[in-house]
Amino acid sequence: MSLEEIKTILIHKFGEGIVIGEEPEGLQPALLIDSDRIVEVCRELKDNPETYFDFLSCLSGVDYGTDENRFGVVYHLSSIPYQKQLTLKISKVNGRDLEELPSFPSISSVYQAADWHEREAYDMLGIYFEGHPDLRRLLLPDDWDGFPLRKDYTTTDKYYKGIKID
Repeated sequence: MSLEEIKTILIHKFGEGIVIGEEPEGLQPALLIDSDRIVEVCRELKDNPETYFDFLSCLSGVDYGTDENRFGVVYHLSSIPYQKQLTLKISKVNGRDLEELPSFPSISSVYQAADWHEREAYDMLGIYFEGHPDLRRLLLPDDWDGFPLRKDYTTTDKYYKGIKID
């Protein structure tokens, strides 16, 4: 099944606005999806017998930098029986204030593997996943300040519980 066929299935099911762009070239062709409807899209791609993307192999948070003021999430889906892969991308412009977290819907209700991946994106980039059952830090201590993989994160000569951080 081609990227164009998958796009047609999604547009037929959800309407023209569901796919807001595409990146057909490169090693990982991708569909750019309306971020508010990512859960519906993932559920359709998983449950539809024509696509059956039954495995979320990776979910990555993206900070596009302070110039773009945009955050996103990249989903790598696989269909094990059909031996196909698909990349979905969502993004939106957000404030740069560390207190104002970028927010996207959680897909953990569709793919259980998303639980861990979403927690990692939250911990490292401060991306909040609405509806996540247990969104808390995964790699860093609970009292850590900031999100280290953000482009605007600065490390200073400071100590964390007696350990020098640089």
